[in-house]
This record gives sequence, structure tokens and C-alpha cells, in this order.
Amino acid sequence: MPKRTLQGVVVSDKTDKTVVVRVDRRFTHPIYKKTIRRSKNYHAHDENNEFSTGDQVWIEESKPISKLKRWRVTQGEKKKTA
Repeated sequence: MPKRTLQGVVVSDKTDKTVVVRVDRRFTHPIYKKTIRRSKNYHAHDENNEFSTGDQVWIEESKPISKLKRWRVTQGEKKKTA
């Protein structure tokens, strides 16, 4: 079975080798037919501490790394600064 990959935005990078990634999803409400946005935070392993708040990253499912970390950062794009 392939590993799941998700795309999200880094919302916190305060802990060592860990980033918190917010993943947004959109779906239609089954009764009201209105589009709803839901988000969920995932703790992901960032080995080299290369990503910071605001960066766009892709995370991949992995074996448990710690109590909260079950995801690993695979790639990302740095936030463009003006």
C-alpha cells in the first residue's frame, strides 16, 4: 500500500527537527451542499531544520518517530519574501 502524501503550510517550527503543518481540505456538506473548509495540524519530522513558518511543504506518512510524529517532510518551497 503506498504512503499517503499531503500538502500544507508550516505554522510552527519552534521545536528541534519538528515542524507543525496545517493541511486544509475542502468538501461539500452532504445536506446543505455548501463547500466547507476544514484544517488539521500534523507534526512532521524535519531532519535539517530547513523549513520555517509560512513555507509550503509536502509530508509523507512514516513509521512512528515520537509520541506525536508520524509524518516526514519530503519536499517544500520556501516562502517568498518581498
